Amino acid sequence: MDKNNLYLASKPRYEILDGLRGVAAMLVVAFHLFETYSAGVPYQIINHGYLAVDFFFVLSGFVVGYAYDDRWGTPQSGTASPKGEGGRLTLWSFCKRRLIRLHPMLVMGTLIGLLFFYFGGDHPDFPHLNETPVWLAIVVTLLCLTMIPAPLSLDIRGWGEMNPLNGATWSLFWEYLANIAYALFIRRFSKTLLAIFVLCSAVLTVILCLNIDVFDCLAVRDYAQYTVIGGWSLTPDQIQIGITRLLYPFFCGLLLSRLMNGGSRFFTRHPSFFTLKAGFWWCSLALIILFAMPRVGGAAPENFWMNGIYEAVCILFVFPLIVAVGAGSSTKGRTAAINKFLGDISYPLYVTHYPLIYWQMSWATTHKDLPTSVHVFVALCIFVLAIAIAYASLKLYDEPVREWLKKKWFRRAKKGQS
Repeated sequence: MDKNNLYLASKPRYEILDGLRGVAAMLVVAFHLFETYSAGVPYQIINHGYLAVDFFFVLSGFVVGYAYDDRWGTPQSGTASPKGEGGRLTLWSFCKRRLIRLHPMLVMGTLIGLLFFYFGGDHPDFPHLNETPVWLAIVVTLLCLTMIPAPLSLDIRGWGEMNPLNGATWSLFWEYLANIAYALFIRRFSKTLLAIFVLCSAVLTVILCLNIDVFDCLAVRDYAQYTVIGGWSLTPDQIQIGITRLLYPFFCGLLLSRLMNGGSRFFTRHPSFFTLKAGFWWCSLALIILFAMPRVGGAAPENFWMNGIYEAVCILFVFPLIVAVGAGSSTKGRTAAINKFLGDISYPLYVTHYPLIYWQMSWATTHKDLPTSVHVFVALCIFVLAIAIAYASLKLYDEPVREWLKKKWFRRAKKGQS
């Protein structure tokens, strides 16, 4: 019997973290809906909604550490391996588990993007849409289905996105890389070495937020100075931004997981330090305020640095604190049900909503003369439709496909077998 091919049962979930992921996903959808009508980055409503990606990375790092750190054949220094778990998780079994979790919805989001590519209408910002032959769109689709980023030579929309059919999936590309780096070597880091790595990554975050162009890449992004906006393309500046936005949040989340789950005397002796009554609601309110905060310093160029400091503080300190409080608090009853629903639809919502935004941009451009009330109504309808598509995708596609893949790629452990 090959114990390495057993499907290990999932650990109990952090319900509040699931719920917070859903809250952030909904704020991302609202941010993108408002972005259609934005006069520029300083004037965007829900101005810092793009920071949800950095928050997602902290959550992902925390959850990956919690779910897998003590399941490898050789436990990391400072972590305990439960009886019976040793040798259960291999590199290949880890990759299969992450693919089962992430990839089915990536496929769905890309296919939805292909559907809306030709039926989304015209838009002056999509210069390549009408001149793209069907065969080329299919080639790009096949590329994007494998999570291989599309080069600029295959940019069929004109925005330089890694996935021209569903631009929001750019963050998944970086998350895949983070999972690979974790599985190959970072999982072996001691807490001390991981902390040093996280501190070095924090320096990159400060460099980006304060627009310090040490790598001579940032001059081309004048529109987004003193922000972390970017990461969705294969240009030098976007690659620097993507790496920066990934490293600190994801591996800070991993370090936080190790400290909170038996790897720190402080957390062992004070398990309720981050416990907060009604923690989900307070953390949700904090996210809403942080993302909705208007441009710090306003639109005056001489004050842009203030916004950079705000974003650095959010990423370096506030987001990890929110995750710690979410992990340290508990919920029950109706709030627990809300958390479960939000957690269930969070990933499907994030990965399927952006093709609707392309369509909204085209519609808004061709219907500028309609009353504001009509545009508001359409935006609300798109918001509801995005949630409906996410839920339908989850129940009719994602959950059945993931269950099928588990049966195909793994054997279930018998009762009493760990």
